[in-house]
Amino acid sequence: MNILRILLFPFAVLYGFITSIRNFLFDKGILKSTSFDIPVIAVGNLSVGGTGKTPQIEYLIRLLSDKYKVATLSRGYKRKSEGFVLADGTSNAEILGDEPFQFYQKFPNIQVAVDANRTNGIIQLLSQKVKPEVILLDDAYQHRKVKAGFYILLTSYGDLYADDFMLPTGNLRESRSGANRAGIIVVTKCPKDLSEQKQEEIRLKLNLNVSQQIYFTFIDYDDAIFGKEEKIAVDAIKSESKLLLAGIAKPAPFFEYLKNENDECLTFPDHHHFSDADLDEIQNKAKGEKIITTEKDYVRLKDSKLVSQLYYLPIKSTFINHDQNFDATILEYVTKTLAT
Repeated sequence: MNILRILLFPFAVLYGFITSIRNFLFDKGILKSTSFDIPVIAVGNLSVGGTGKTPQIEYLIRLLSDKYKVATLSRGYKRKSEGFVLADGTSNAEILGDEPFQFYQKFPNIQVAVDANRTNGIIQLLSQKVKPEVILLDDAYQHRKVKAGFYILLTSYGDLYADDFMLPTGNLRESRSGANRAGIIVVTKCPKDLSEQKQEEIRLKLNLNVSQQIYFTFIDYDDAIFGKEEKIAVDAIKSESKLLLAGIAKPAPFFEYLKNENDECLTFPDHHHFSDADLDEIQNKAKGEKIITTEKDYVRLKDSKLVSQLYYLPIKSTFINHDQNFDATILEYVTKTLAT
């Protein structure tokens, strides 16, 4: 922890006090939360930064969308539109934000919406001619004005909330006690070979209550990269010189999966909107070679002048074990809610 964060500790205490009072008022019903009759699943975290929400939402979409009419609702971080927007054929990453646009591109059989006011967003979705049967709230763990029927809390293996502090000393948006709202806690970005013993150590450290379940996942990279009209095996591309490009919170694993000693890695801030100057810089550094980026960055760059050189690497969230138990818990919640 750097010295500035240590010096800001009094502000972390104050911020923790304010968020705790806010949560207390919601818990006691003094501040109003709106609940809905259909299944609403909120996915989020206690900390800022990348914990793998997008691949977790995509896992839920794959689990549910063959059986139910699914909608995702996100804030649409850094989008250039306002209010409620339901994705359609005119949508792009600037209108929806990069992650919702990625959902829309990958899963044409679901509804994708954005609204900073999640309560209004749900009301708008339920007023559509085709009403969703399940709504997935992306990054809405602290959005207490909606009372979701089920909460999934994510925490990264290398940055557990139990080891963190409140902002600005640490990265927590609210105190660790906020984890009590979760029905499921998913420890993300684990090593693939994480032992049962280490899983138990983490389980004890997080101090779950008896009703909570915990699961462990890792980021599973595809064995191929994809361009506008081409698919190339990762094994074939690793030995090539290339430019690796990422505008995500924690790009190191992405770089490590693809790079060789001759590659250049170029990093931009998370959710970065690429300017013409950025595109010129990327093109100059690529020197005519392939540019490989993340799937989230690709949706912002696929219509740019880089497209002839541009490829992306898909990822997904994979459970180390007990994925059938996770699936069963989610499906049971959805089935029971729809039956009442």
